[in-house]
Amino acid sequence: MIALGADHGGFALKEEIKQHLDDIGVPYKDFGTHSPESIDYAKIAYKTCRSVVDGECEKAILCCGTGIGISMAANKVRGIRAACCSDYFSAKFTRLHNDANALCLGGRVLGVGLALELVDVFLTTEFEGGRHQRRVDQITAIENGTFEG
Repeated sequence: MIALGADHGGFALKEEIKQHLDDIGVPYKDFGTHSPESIDYAKIAYKTCRSVVDGECEKAILCCGTGIGISMAANKVRGIRAACCSDYFSAKFTRLHNDANALCLGGRVLGVGLALELVDVFLTTEFEGGRHQRRVDQITAIENGTFEG
């Protein structure tokens, strides 16, 4: 199950992503917003990302105007590794090398076609592990205040 969330700036893109996930048979849970009326992205990021950390959903896709604000909020949730992506290479390698569990997209900066390509590569790319696991573990140590870099 994929967790979806957006503020008003990402609402239209989230709706396009929902249709795409329906078309390819990927289940999701929509944490809002459910209209284009103004809402704070931190509230949406927190609810959506908590569902990933708590094990209700496997990954999150979050949208705001640029993808940046909602990614900042998402990365404050312990256990979330959110990446704001606007190109295919970054969306692929954030899964391969960083084991990102949240993809953040900008509804005002990405066209729908590219956004859906980024969703697809994010959802289908597996983490490589190996030497990259050490780096992900270091990120977790920083988050937990135990990093001894």
